[in-house]
Amino acid sequence: MTKPETPTRCRPSSPARLMVVIGSLNLGGTERHVCQVLPRLQMHGFEVCVATLTQKGELASTLEEHGIPVLEPPLARWLTKDRSPWRRTVRLTVVLAWLWGVLRRRRPDIVHTFLPEAYVVGGLASLLTGVPTRVMSRRGMNIYHKERPAIAWLEGLIHPRMTAIVGNSRAVLRQLKQEKGVRPERLHLLYNGIDPSQFAAAAPREQTREKLDVPRDALALVIVANLIPYKGHADLIEALGKITTRLPDPWRLLCVGRDDGMLRSLRSRMDTRGIGSNILWLGSRSDVPDILAASDIGILCSHQEGFSNAILEGMAAGLPMIVTDVGGNAEAVAHGKTGLVVPAQAPNALAAAILELSGDAGCRRAFGEAGRRRVVEQFSLDRCVRDYEQFYQMFLDRPGRAGDGL
Repeated sequence: MTKPETPTRCRPSSPARLMVVIGSLNLGGTERHVCQVLPRLQMHGFEVCVATLTQKGELASTLEEHGIPVLEPPLARWLTKDRSPWRRTVRLTVVLAWLWGVLRRRRPDIVHTFLPEAYVVGGLASLLTGVPTRVMSRRGMNIYHKERPAIAWLEGLIHPRMTAIVGNSRAVLRQLKQEKGVRPERLHLLYNGIDPSQFAAAAPREQTREKLDVPRDALALVIVANLIPYKGHADLIEALGKITTRLPDPWRLLCVGRDDGMLRSLRSRMDTRGIGSNILWLGSRSDVPDILAASDIGILCSHQEGFSNAILEGMAAGLPMIVTDVGGNAEAVAHGKTGLVVPAQAPNALAAAILELSGDAGCRRAFGEAGRRRVVEQFSLDRCVRDYEQFYQMFLDRPGRAGDGL
């Protein structure tokens, strides 16, 4: 497995045609990542296009404003009305045929697929059309293999025919290395990256606290994660319930993220533990940098992760981070230097870490400053884009670069 070194600047001698295939450009971590990286790649000389498997999604306009075409298949709205097996089969058949035609017309040098369904459809279409360089990005652990064995089986057939397989953390690469058909020499590491400048320009702390009705002197904890079981909100509520009387008074937990059906049960949990007045459910927000700047401690207590941008964002905002030891979390947070790493699904350990940081403002400040430096030096968007450039250039410069066919 390899990670590109930082180049001075990679510009294709003639515009290299890059096609990204993704399920949609609806709000999500991978989707935001793609929308940040692609405009910069285009500025550096790549000819970029995106193909979605369903409707374009709300982030598509971000790319289209930069002149990047976003293509969606015919009947996209009808095909996504429900998730019945027959409709999914029809949709994938239509999308595969449509994408085959798109690739035949556009003849990209590189097809890069993101997320499992796009990998299967985009991988097959790129093989059928003889695309020279075929890349798959895995951005999370393969837990979905247990729920969707057909996807796992198809991936096993496509893996050996990929030019390169990319993971966004070493944890993801270790898991990929064990999967059927993956050739270790074709594994590559490309970390996520964020733009630290947007966090430096956040609104004043007191202003945001007043808007959120958070007391100026309150200890503010923040978690940025959609309300999904594996994000560990229930563990966090249990941990806080155990230590509420030992935390500084007042304290607040700011929960930023979309409700995917868990909010009612989480409210019941917090009320049972007597901490209902301490927790604010803020939903999806466009002012996350402001909320982070108004907080004191960042938390991500997931049961599984690939490599979380929410952690990088907290560090860029100067927050000490408490994270669970899953996926690439411990690759982002240096334990004892930029935050604390605790076992997953262990509320007692989570509670102890919260207590440790809540009582030591000097430690919080030191961890936060070190975390901000770590993001700037290792996980900036500029660094991420340079890594993508050199990664693609490695294949564009290779003579006779056509990969294995069907």
